[in-house]
Amino acid sequence: MLVHRPNLTALCAFTTALALTATGCGKPSSQSGTSVTQEAAPGRTAYPLTFDNCGQKVTFTRPPSRVLILNGTSVGEVESFIMLGLTGHILANAQHYGVSDDPSMVAAIKALPTRGLTMNKNFDVPAEQVLAAKPDLVVSTWSGGFDARSGFATREQLAAAGINSLVNPVNCANGKPNASPAEKEALRHASIESSFQFMTLLGRIFDVQAKAAQIVAGLRARIRAVQEKTAAAPPRKVLIAYPGMSMMNANGLPAVMTGGIYDDVIKAAGGQNSFAGRGEDTTRTLNAEQLAAAQVDVLVVGVFTPDEKPADEARRLFAAYPQWQASKTGTYAVVSDGAYLGPMNAWAVEKLAKVIHSNG
Repeated sequence: MLVHRPNLTALCAFTTALALTATGCGKPSSQSGTSVTQEAAPGRTAYPLTFDNCGQKVTFTRPPSRVLILNGTSVGEVESFIMLGLTGHILANAQHYGVSDDPSMVAAIKALPTRGLTMNKNFDVPAEQVLAAKPDLVVSTWSGGFDARSGFATREQLAAAGINSLVNPVNCANGKPNASPAEKEALRHASIESSFQFMTLLGRIFDVQAKAAQIVAGLRARIRAVQEKTAAAPPRKVLIAYPGMSMMNANGLPAVMTGGIYDDVIKAAGGQNSFAGRGEDTTRTLNAEQLAAAQVDVLVVGVFTPDEKPADEARRLFAAYPQWQASKTGTYAVVSDGAYLGPMNAWAVEKLAKVIHSNG
């Protein structure tokens, strides 16, 4: 089984995973970096399916059957495949946390084939292994997963070998030096809908559009139910921090997640991010004085690996910052993958809402 290790470059793919609003089971927005140019009959995909993905033309003549999913310090892509019932199409998977807001995901991911793939010093599958596996589609959570400078196969190399490649559209500008203004704009505007957009796109590629639409509708309904229950309550200040990702902060503090999808998940749960809208620079540069001055009614401890002890981490943070209201009341929640781009957002929203409004 692959050993997942955190990496600053790859982790930044997550912290900057921002996106445009999805369009349900309709045509994805061109601003997201995936502009579909072929129209399918409702509920079915007509092949060949051609679209632009982060500036590269991709054509599918049939549903891919040998998919290799790159690591990118993400689980959102592989979880989307699992929820859509596409595991039989996966040749090899390099995404793994060992922890999830939906515990059933841990076993489901563990059961997927890895084909003995190993990671290079940049913590993803090197070019020679990808090419040797002979996939018909390689999926990356960000454009940086196809950067030759990191030892990865480029999209051009893959195309020359007859292999399609796909970047999660919300992350086109992430790791792409020549990103378009629209791609950069998408990277600055994340929402839970971004997660749904990728599910919808997979639905089109694999001709499971009806199932994708059904799943997305169900997830939206769960989130909407939380929003309706908490609409009248005043939003409380919520700090989301991942102690296991402290390597992302120049001062060795827990990685405090702000902006984009993090703000949206907290907002959907009826809260407001203590550092709302501040983005990835805050994650990198936040110091102890700024953290101490933050208004924190609810602490959210993010779990990155299964060996972390979130209760202990919460106690340590409460002791370090006793001035927080959360420290005085001992109010904290625990999330893992649900705060990120991926299909687990509804789980995180439900978990956060219970704590945000339990002592309000």
